[in-house]
Amino acid sequence: MMKRGNIKPLTGLLLIVVMALYQAGCSSESQSKDNEDKDSTAAIPVEIAQVSRGDMAAYYTGTTTLEAENEATVVAKVSGIVNELKVEEGDYVKKSEVLAQLEDEQLEIEAQRAKATMEKLENDYKRNKELYDKQLISAEQYDNSRYEYESQKSAYELAKLKLEYSTIRAPISGVISKRSVKVGNMISQNEELFKITDFDPLLAVLHVPEYEMNKLSKGQKAVLQVDAHNGRTFEGYIERISPVVDPETGTFKVTVAMPDKDGMLKPGMFGRIKIVYDTHPNTLMVPKDAVMAEDASESVYVVHDKMAFRRDVNTGYVNGNMIEITNGLQPDEMVVTIGQSSLKDSAMVDIIQP
Repeated sequence: MMKRGNIKPLTGLLLIVVMALYQAGCSSESQSKDNEDKDSTAAIPVEIAQVSRGDMAAYYTGTTTLEAENEATVVAKVSGIVNELKVEEGDYVKKSEVLAQLEDEQLEIEAQRAKATMEKLENDYKRNKELYDKQLISAEQYDNSRYEYESQKSAYELAKLKLEYSTIRAPISGVISKRSVKVGNMISQNEELFKITDFDPLLAVLHVPEYEMNKLSKGQKAVLQVDAHNGRTFEGYIERISPVVDPETGTFKVTVAMPDKDGMLKPGMFGRIKIVYDTHPNTLMVPKDAVMAEDASESVYVVHDKMAFRRDVNTGYVNGNMIEITNGLQPDEMVVTIGQSSLKDSAMVDIIQP
């Protein structure tokens, strides 16, 4: 049994331990609160960009394969042996330029013989006309001489035409895209000899959904990028729009002309095309990454004096990595482009240079 005299020292010791634990707890709580206060005021690193002005365009985009508007297959109009080739694949030719020459000696002789016979019959016809006018021959004799002359005249014109056809000429201007004959080949009438392709302009044909019809019109500017030239852009325009919607696909045909004086575009190239159907000049714009979309609202963080303030905005057209701001920002304001997810309204920020 503990003596009553020993209770008081034990009680004092317990009190000292309790007080120490209490002070330690208070100190820890105070330190935690200080850390929380420090964390709540710590600057959050962000990247920013300035609100700028510029022209913002709206595009219809699509993919297409280039094709030639004018292309001609050159065929032989008379049979014969190829005596000479004047052009090769890849050569540019003008309309009516000589492409090849067939052996023409026989055709020339036939034309000369037809001409001589025609001249003889012409003299007979003229003499019979004089006799008929004097009523020295019958009308039948006169008519027969006239018919023979006119018939031979046609035969001479045909022989002369065949002689002309022995010289193969280009029906259109363009580039020789295919040669199907060699010197010494015997060719027959209507045999394919060459193919000529007019590369300027090339056409980009699009099949556009009918709900886009009111946005597009003849003459609108178009921009083409092709993989073959590492994304280089080529400018063209809408040349024609079909007034008919295909009931099976719900699309209408839009033909874009792509002039190419340098000859860099070729039929069959695949590319992506953008047609500018509207432009807002000198409008406000920011990088697309600056705009946050939640439900039906859009907002950005605007930076003033190292603090970020959330602000609702209205947007318009998107062009590449830039987006139009129609309401909510002023020129030269700074907006957060990276780090928005860590921000709250009126948060301190540390601006990081990209």
